[in-house]
Amino acid sequence: MAALSYRSEALLKTLIERYISDGQPVGSRTLAKQAGLELSPATVRNVMADLEELGLISSPHTSAGRVPTARGYRVFVDSLIKVRPLNVTELRHIEGELGASQDPQQLVETASALLSQVTRLAGLVMAPKAEQAVFRQIEFLTLSANRILVILITLDGRVHNRIIQAERAYSAAELVEASNYFNRAFAGMSLTDVKSALLAEMQRDSEAMQAAVRIAMDMARGIFAHEPGEGAELVVKGEANLLNIPELGDVHKLRKLLDAFSTKHDLLLLLDQCMRVNGVQIFIGQESGYLALEECSVVTAPYRVDGQVVGTLGVIGPTRMAYDQVIAIVDVTARLLGGALSADGRA
Repeated sequence: MAALSYRSEALLKTLIERYISDGQPVGSRTLAKQAGLELSPATVRNVMADLEELGLISSPHTSAGRVPTARGYRVFVDSLIKVRPLNVTELRHIEGELGASQDPQQLVETASALLSQVTRLAGLVMAPKAEQAVFRQIEFLTLSANRILVILITLDGRVHNRIIQAERAYSAAELVEASNYFNRAFAGMSLTDVKSALLAEMQRDSEAMQAAVRIAMDMARGIFAHEPGEGAELVVKGEANLLNIPELGDVHKLRKLLDAFSTKHDLLLLLDQCMRVNGVQIFIGQESGYLALEECSVVTAPYRVDGQVVGTLGVIGPTRMAYDQVIAIVDVTARLLGGALSADGRA
């Protein structure tokens, strides 16, 4: 698309800001008054006709005014928007909520609730995947016969308990030796890398291994044979906020959207995709690739724990959302959640 003139950009920006504000189609007279340009209503109408021809705005059948299209919103967020930093009250509120002493799961729940509360839309946080967590410590405890309790602690502070069936009974001293081997060899590695390293060890001649390593290999078969929860968990808050938004009021479209919140599969795929992109990412309408979100916009950002991207969070709402505010809220929440999880892991 050819570059817009200053006049076209100013009118498009004004139209979108006005429509986001009150949700009503914007007429040429209103634009002529609010754009801050010395233009006649006739000139404004001509510019609006050009913008409509470019597919940036459209005219609802019941109104002489215009509304933005998804393509118009894309130009707006890419070129025309000025992101508003959070005010001090909002910032302190988010900092306070995420700065309180909480376990990692509570922090994820809190972040999703905050996104919903502050934006009045639906907030969602993809918790760190199990295989992306960083190994910190492991302990083995004998239960009975060959059954062993594995206590795995990751750097973000989460504790994973699992009962495994070993190949034989082990003494407490042998299990301590095996856990010491794990903790020396793998501390600070992601669980994915730990698993890969262990699989490589298993390919070697087990008879040549020292006793502690052989025991560790036996434990590893039980721990990593069927890794539960390798898929990420998605925490969604504030779905009810979308029920009162006129643009999402169509019963069939709303049902598809609520089904997406319920099953979470498509949302998880979308957020997983966003982990590969630095900074805030915005999907408008059909850009997400999911039918249930064709009337929505999704604003996302990845969050990091100790420098490593471990998850994504974001907001879902109508395409008519206050992007200048939502972008800042999502960005700040991602940074603060990552910082809180990093601090929690070091506690």
